[in-house]
Amino acid sequence: MLAVFLLKHCYMLRKCLLKRNMAFETLGISIAKSKLNLDQMMAHKKAVVTANTSGVSFLMKKNKVDTFFGTAKILAAGQIEVVARDGNKQTIATKNIIIATGSESSSIPGVNVEIDEKVVVSSTGALALEKVPTRMIIVGAGIIGSELSSVWSRLGAKVTIIEYLNKVLGSMDGEVSRQFQKIMEKQGIEYKTGVKVTAITQSGSGAQVSFEAVKGGESETLEADVVLIATGRSPYTEGLGLVETGVKVDERGFIDIDAYWQTNIPGIYAIGDVVKGPMLAHKAEEEGVAVAEILAGQKGHVNFDVIPSVVYTQPEIASVGKTEEELKAAGIDYNVGKFPFMANGRARAMQKSDGFVKILADKK
Repeated sequence: MLAVFLLKHCYMLRKCLLKRNMAFETLGISIAKSKLNLDQMMAHKKAVVTANTSGVSFLMKKNKVDTFFGTAKILAAGQIEVVARDGNKQTIATKNIIIATGSESSSIPGVNVEIDEKVVVSSTGALALEKVPTRMIIVGAGIIGSELSSVWSRLGAKVTIIEYLNKVLGSMDGEVSRQFQKIMEKQGIEYKTGVKVTAITQSGSGAQVSFEAVKGGESETLEADVVLIATGRSPYTEGLGLVETGVKVDERGFIDIDAYWQTNIPGIYAIGDVVKGPMLAHKAEEEGVAVAEILAGQKGHVNFDVIPSVVYTQPEIASVGKTEEELKAAGIDYNVGKFPFMANGRARAMQKSDGFVKILADKK
């Protein structure tokens, strides 16, 4: 599901670049004013996603992997019950089980919110809106909220982002976060940071979002046609039978594993979004390869210190390794090398001179 999610993001963001027609005038290219056809965009997006998932199904068949469609529940180590869509049940015996059920959108702590995927939406609903909202409020300035704010702002929505922390993209390097926010504000996105949502109320075809400063203060309310809940994701393990089987999870719902991705129940493993670590498709894939190697008697390994991360906004952000904040907290002495795109000839010629390249290196 995460691969599908990212594919949708990448495609929609490329389409959003059409809004930059004004830049072509500066480059000496005159073109007619572009016009958005959202229905066609969504239709093509669906076709691309379908082709991608069909390709995965083909590879499964080609490599002689048996696929069962339905709802799975672990009955015991080496035993799974699958309930098909027509209600038929079957029990599958196996030597090892790997849990890789991914994640689902998280709710707002302490706030009762009904997500109808029309007015109040999750990231899934935000990728399937039938029209561009006049005004959109996004709760959460993390990666998902930032990506979708870039999409819908460029398609014409007035976007306001409400964030609990005092910075956007909380997991990113602080300098990157600050410059990114400035660039997004230039594009028309409004930020309300250091505040907490206290209520979301639907009325008619819109909704009202009430919030106040985290440290306390007067409440403020904003209205929008669409409210996106982008407060992160949680492990999706409902109905798997973890409690009945005795598989341990932590207080946040992540499955406990050892250094070899095995749970406390021998023969049951877990990878991807259901275990701790960055919720990234390539991280899950690396873990899957490592577990397969371990089950084959080899030494599976993942270097979690060099997992790359990308934020699919415009401009994009890419990073790998530790941030300055993490290095300082670890007491590691480091050197900083930085080069601004403004000083790069190609970036200036392309009118994409916002941003910089930054390298952090161990002084030793």
